[in-house]
Amino acid sequence: MRALHRCIACSSDDFAARVWGQRPLLTRAAELPRDYSDLLSPAMVDEIIAERGVRTPFVRMAREGTLVDRSCFTGSAGFGAQIADQLDPDGVLTQYAAGATLVLQGLHRFWPPIIDFVRGMTSDVGHPVQTNAYVTPRANRGFDPHYDVHDVFVLQVSGTKRWRVHEPVHHHPLSDQPWTDHREAIAERSGDEPVIDAVLEPGDCLYLPRGWVHSAEAQGDTSIHLTVGVAPLTGHDMAQAVIESLASEEELRASLPFGLAPADAARAEPHAREVLDVLARVIAERQDQLSDLAGDALAKKYLDLTRPAPVRPLATLDAVAALDPQTRVQWRDGLHGRVDYNGSDGADPDTVVLKLPTKSISFPVVCAPALHAVLEGAPVSAGSLPGLDAADGLVVLRRLLREAVLVAL
Repeated sequence: MRALHRCIACSSDDFAARVWGQRPLLTRAAELPRDYSDLLSPAMVDEIIAERGVRTPFVRMAREGTLVDRSCFTGSAGFGAQIADQLDPDGVLTQYAAGATLVLQGLHRFWPPIIDFVRGMTSDVGHPVQTNAYVTPRANRGFDPHYDVHDVFVLQVSGTKRWRVHEPVHHHPLSDQPWTDHREAIAERSGDEPVIDAVLEPGDCLYLPRGWVHSAEAQGDTSIHLTVGVAPLTGHDMAQAVIESLASEEELRASLPFGLAPADAARAEPHAREVLDVLARVIAERQDQLSDLAGDALAKKYLDLTRPAPVRPLATLDAVAALDPQTRVQWRDGLHGRVDYNGSDGADPDTVVLKLPTKSISFPVVCAPALHAVLEGAPVSAGSLPGLDAADGLVVLRRLLREAVLVAL
């Protein structure tokens, strides 16, 4: 089952058209029906705290809207692990018993079930995804009413929690527009009638677009929920890329008049109009080129914020040693690449380059059909690669395994 469909009862198309970035959506467990105990559970939380050597900043604690000093719940783990910022189970117990919420951050980086789930969500929504867990003692709240600068799917794992959701005071906030910039407006808005006032039970999911004001309070039992955060790529990201690309325009690099005194708005305004006129003309003249640049910049940002499926170094080298013409391998999930022909830009026409986010790998041009085949994502073997015999196919696949491009099945 697709990861997104563990969170919503409607179709992906319906969610995209009616909900995404527009309004909250509460989906009850009975509509799905399923729970999230395979992703996290109270026993798993105890294991993470007691046995996994988790360090800051992968953990924080908060009580009644205020962060707890990390020295209260971290410390050295003794001989062989003398690192001072590891989770101290004794300290966590003390703070948690006193009413502090435990926040496990970046679970998509170290907890296997959530690593797989987040990879699926990233594929489904097409934007970067991360996951935190919030463990709240009975009848306590962790944070004051606020908004997030990313969309969230709240997955109730165990216990219950009451959520109050209010209309935004600042729609579609960017990452550098935190809720603290609107503290007074949020306090006032939280006194209004909420759009949603509901108790989430295990298996329920609440989707909140960025900017929607919310607060949550555990009810009678310990509450654990996952916050699946989505960092949407925006039109502002594309506009920034366009503006940065205009550094090549001589007119825009030229100094404004001597003695401008920009604090005097009346004197600066005519020059601002001139700049806007230049921008409008350049954008009109270079529309296709700027469109390509903006698309490339968006792709780069996406790649910077996401990670492909992890590779297992020891198993990979074992697979390289054991590779035969029938061994099936596959493109690494989430890794982006393309085939470039060097001859198109005047370089060596006898080679072809596999372009990856962090490196480029050159091959003889005869390997191009084989590289296109592995890029398609279906399992392949050395004996089935187009344009190569089995011996040459083994050479190519061994190299792609060593370069962490392919994974053995």
